[in-house]
Amino acid sequence: MGGSATPDRARFLVSSVQTGGSGGSLTPLVNFYSKLPKGPTPQSNFGGLKAKFFNGKNASAAPVLATILGIFTIGYTIDYQSAYHRVRSRPRTDSHGSFYLLT
Repeated sequence: MGGSATPDRARFLVSSVQTGGSGGSLTPLVNFYSKLPKGPTPQSNFGGLKAKFFNGKNASAAPVLATILGIFTIGYTIDYQSAYHRVRSRPRTDSHGSFYLLT
């Protein structure tokens, strides 16, 4: 059959099976296929990120640079916070060898 059945093909299959007496269960399938739109698929207005940012006269590398900058900012913030936490939580000694905590 080669993939999907067209409504005409489905009707033919139902009529050929119904002559044998067991084709009553294919009627919903025929109804489903007969309600599908016919013809080529309409073009979508959503072209994706590539069409929006990288094709046409407004093409630029701004999305790529913004993504790199965002990843760098998030990574730097996580690294800074974890290093700051390690420095703040370990005990320190003053010049005389006694311990104190940073406040």
